[in-house]
Amino acid sequence: MTATAPDPSPAPAPGPAGAPDLLPATARALDGVLAREQVSSRLPSVVAGVVRGGRLVWTGAAGATTAADGGGPAAGPGTQYRIGSITKTFVAAGVVRARDDGLLALEDPVRAHLPELDAAGVGGRTVGHLLAQSAGVQAETDGPWWERTPGGGWEELAPSLGAGALRHRAGTRFHYSNVGFGVLGELLGRVRGATWSQVVDEQFLRPLGMDRTTPRPRHPHAQGLAVHPWADVVLPEPEHDAGAMAPAGQLWSTVEDLARWAGVLAGRTDVLAAASVAEMSRPHAVDDLRGAGWSSGYGLGLQVWSDGARRWAGHSGSMPGFVALLRVDAATGEGLVALTNSTTGFGDLARSLQEVLDRLEPVLPAPWAPAAVPADVLELVGPWYWGPAALAVRARGDGGFELAALQGRARASRFAREQDGWVGLDGYYAGERLRVVRAPDGSVGHLDLASFRLTRAPYDPDGDVPGGVDPGGWRPGGGPRSGT
Repeated sequence: MTATAPDPSPAPAPGPAGAPDLLPATARALDGVLAREQVSSRLPSVVAGVVRGGRLVWTGAAGATTAADGGGPAAGPGTQYRIGSITKTFVAAGVVRARDDGLLALEDPVRAHLPELDAAGVGGRTVGHLLAQSAGVQAETDGPWWERTPGGGWEELAPSLGAGALRHRAGTRFHYSNVGFGVLGELLGRVRGATWSQVVDEQFLRPLGMDRTTPRPRHPHAQGLAVHPWADVVLPEPEHDAGAMAPAGQLWSTVEDLARWAGVLAGRTDVLAAASVAEMSRPHAVDDLRGAGWSSGYGLGLQVWSDGARRWAGHSGSMPGFVALLRVDAATGEGLVALTNSTTGFGDLARSLQEVLDRLEPVLPAPWAPAAVPADVLELVGPWYWGPAALAVRARGDGGFELAALQGRARASRFAREQDGWVGLDGYYAGERLRVVRAPDGSVGHLDLASFRLTRAPYDPDGDVPGGVDPGGWRPGGGPRSGT
């Protein structure tokens, strides 16, 4: 079996190192957002936090109930809440790390690791498709509502994963599947010779000091509650071990612990390769909602959200009695965590908190400073032409360069060094090779990129332009010169 290496995508921005706590005025404004949300959404309790530079720079809480009678201690950043599908991010990280360690490939059919599964059913779908929620597997189990009833073991789930569990052709659409992550949890445990929760604990929770993230609740924890839609009364929700479905939403955690996990999703970690975090954060399937533009998708075990100008990666979570959210800004590394013990949950709390942060205390870019530029990059910078389309090569601080359009919408990408040249990281040329072709005197003649020639002048006749260049050169109008 071969292991598939992660793609060369850049890691998420780490954000400002050692970020200070937010200013009192900013913290007060965030507290106000949280207090208003607790009232307007009628939340028994809600807690939230902001992560910058890999550390928790603000936490807030509203509501004082962790019990159905309205009593109990005040909620806080150390109070456990059930995090639902945020559990999937830990399972996915474990699977991707197993890939990095050569134990599996994303292209492997699930049956290669779980041979008891039928190749005509889920066993024939790939590990990567399951991670990206594009395997076309049924959303929920065949039995009763699994989130509110005790779960059976793998031996009970596996027989239901034949051809009847498939809803769509693999890779053709986003179709969220809790069942798929039940399968991934079993697969993760199988390739590591342990249970999925033991793997997550050993590889992530203990190294990160996340000792308040557990499969079952530990005191102090919130009581899961349903709030009556037409009266200010609550109903306790049940909590059980979900068994084989636990990898889809079993874990409990706190704002403090999830702040550490937000640091991982921002690339500030030794527990998972930065390139693998970036790969997980890249959209692999788009949630194509009828009548709406693209705003959300799925990476490898991570949800991805976009408002057109900004992108976040993370996950939401819901279980009876709880709603949770963890997201990280892909550009700045800023993270938001929010937890509540209400089945119906909060409204657009993340947007409200983000608006306050952006208005009062936005993440500032790092100051510009001169950087060392390799000689073989420096000789490439400046204007280039793809036929008549003007582009420019600009050096990047990481030893690579960016090819960007100077006008119009010419194709563009960033490039990183490879052994025998350069490889595109994104855009049209992602994964494509760029080769520097030199003139007899050793100077740069042209760039060979995916069969195209980039020259220092538009259609430079000395640049080996495919198809050649008309010997008459540039002229007024579109026809031949007079007299020819």
